[in-house]
Amino acid sequence: MAKQPGTSAQASSVLVDKAGDLAPPDATQEEELSTQHKLTFWNKLGPGLITGAADDDPSGIATYSQAGSKFGYDMGWTLLLTYPLMVGIQLASARIGRVSGRGLTEAFLRLWPRWVVWLLVGSLVVANVINLGADLNAMADVAALVAGGSKVGYAIGFGAVSLVLQIWLPYERYVRVLKWLTLSLLSYVAVAFTAHVDWAAAAKGALLPHLQWNKEFITTGVAILGTTISPYLFFWQASQEVEEIGRVPQDQALRRAPAQVPGQLRRLKIDTWVGMGFSNAIAFFMILATAATLHAHGQTSIETTAQAAQALKPVAGEAAFVLFGMGIVGTGLLALPVLAGSAAYALASLLGVRKGLDRAPGKAPAFYAILAAAMLIGLVIGLSGISPMTALVYAAIINALASVPIMVGVMLAASSRKVMGELVIARRLKVVGWAATAVMLMAAVATLVTAWSRPDRGAPLRRRRLSWPQAITSISAISSSLRCASCWRMATRSSPRAARAFTKISLRSSFT
Repeated sequence: MAKQPGTSAQASSVLVDKAGDLAPPDATQEEELSTQHKLTFWNKLGPGLITGAADDDPSGIATYSQAGSKFGYDMGWTLLLTYPLMVGIQLASARIGRVSGRGLTEAFLRLWPRWVVWLLVGSLVVANVINLGADLNAMADVAALVAGGSKVGYAIGFGAVSLVLQIWLPYERYVRVLKWLTLSLLSYVAVAFTAHVDWAAAAKGALLPHLQWNKEFITTGVAILGTTISPYLFFWQASQEVEEIGRVPQDQALRRAPAQVPGQLRRLKIDTWVGMGFSNAIAFFMILATAATLHAHGQTSIETTAQAAQALKPVAGEAAFVLFGMGIVGTGLLALPVLAGSAAYALASLLGVRKGLDRAPGKAPAFYAILAAAMLIGLVIGLSGISPMTALVYAAIINALASVPIMVGVMLAASSRKVMGELVIARRLKVVGWAATAVMLMAAVATLVTAWSRPDRGAPLRRRRLSWPQAITSISAISSSLRCASCWRMATRSSPRAARAFTKISLRSSFT
């Protein structure tokens, strides 16, 4: 794609962008939307809101439930930490889609050899399929507990319903369904208010970081990072921004439409800030609910999502039990298409075949075949007999490890004039995006160290026998580091200063 010649309109657009790239939207900024009428606040929300809500999938619910039941209110601060980091990396991803008119895979292909992109997309697909299986398992487990019936039947039914909606429902109506499904997350706010929350302790846990230097606390912290900053979210939001361009006739990729830049960048910021804020607020209420009920009554070991729901019944009542179960099913129905869809978008782009939920199945058969295959493999994993809670938490940890090389790719692509033209991301967004990447790298290193080191402090590392989840985590961390090394070599050529700063931060954090 050729660069657009500089124009006064484009220059003014870039100045607007530089001034307020990451800052929350200024209410006085002129709303120059590309559509012929000004949108209502609800209509301005789309890919960002859906992406944020899909972040609170059953994997997230499992992780936040374990955090609340094991550590009470002490991990609430992690959600304040991740909020700006989520906004930074998601806004960079969305900008790539809206500015270039291409998804992340296509942006990566413009910068690096195909084999590097295969590694990045491969890590995404593996993490997504595991997440799909874990989510289907959790949804079926809870549905069977609340309504009775066959767990296998529920798993097959949920997978089939999600797939049919993605294939047969027109894209515009499908997006409306997903937006309304986000409201199912409000059930966790209701659960928190049915419990007796110690609001003073909750505020202390949110505002004053409390650290425990033990393996269980670190693993839970990594799982929270992995479920809040996940690879599929980057690909999904970028792909949906590309779909949105095609949905409105007069909309174009911003590289080719400088007059649309101020209004569209404002919409992106509103959508992303609100979506990620909604996601983390709901996650905070999940921790509050389980801390006030399960942890307060000494129930600190939760093995399944169904067990978490059932444990609520005697301490918070039937209503909390039903609301918790409904929330898992509702968020699962929202997350399944995001997980399968983001994998399909990424792989179809890499294979060079037609793609898009706005296309009929006959117009993009390979794309829908990938979608169906991801759902089917996820279903097989979900029915394999692995504990739902174990699978969900380790899916979150694998997400944390897979995120690192993909986040490096996102930041380099969003900073590349070859991809973004004159609309590269501003310095403020670069700082936050690279900070998020460094935090995820620290999480990956922490996971590797806790998996292999002896429990007694100060003792040298030695080899020991690992359980299968620890083995998977360790292998993922090693492969993540190798992929990150490949991306670093590309970074030194694309943006030497950013690469040196990122390396300095990462090395310093790894040895302190």
